[in-house]
Amino acid sequence: MSTPENPPPAAAGPAAVPAADRRTLIADTAIALVAAGGLRGLTHRAVDGAAALPAGSTSYYFRTRTALIGACYRRLAELDLADLDGDGSAHPPPAPADRDAAARMLGALLHEWLTRGRERQLARFELSLEAARNPELEPALRQAGLAARARAAGVLAALGAPRPAESAELLAAWTDGLLYDRLAGALAHSRPGPDPAELTAAARRMLDAALAPA
Repeated sequence: MSTPENPPPAAAGPAAVPAADRRTLIADTAIALVAAGGLRGLTHRAVDGAAALPAGSTSYYFRTRTALIGACYRRLAELDLADLDGDGSAHPPPAPADRDAAARMLGALLHEWLTRGRERQLARFELSLEAARNPELEPALRQAGLAARARAAGVLAALGAPRPAESAELLAAWTDGLLYDRLAGALAHSRPGPDPAELTAAARRMLDAALAPA
């Protein structure tokens, strides 16, 4: 039986990773499973199998499904922050010099999340909805969303927003709305592919609205 002093042994192949990295492997695998099959496919056993981990590994690190989903929230926030920081450093990049630069930065992020990050964003939406059904998840979801909003508030403050925290809330809502519409909205499958110039123009309109005087 596995215990905190005796975790499930590592198997050959993908599971042969340090114990400290297994939490990340499990969260990444869980996110991929949700992206592919929705929440109905998210079980401890399914994660063990998809990650090539010994049976019982996922439940060892995350005893309940609620704990597993909370780990997904934290990992999604970590990956989104890495995209925001661009170079993967632990520190935020310099704030853009003006609205045009900020629009290009946000437009590039939107393009990334609609293309290479598409599956991750779909999983994020599906996992976020679970917090509306399970109040135990709300604190974890809220905590996961704070860092990105803080980054946005910093950018907006540098651009002259009088109330950057409020403006960041609006910008986050508009960004999520655009992503959801393009990924899962009524016209998602009939739209042309994501266009960087169009997304930059949309980002500029969102920034202008967020920075407008109250």
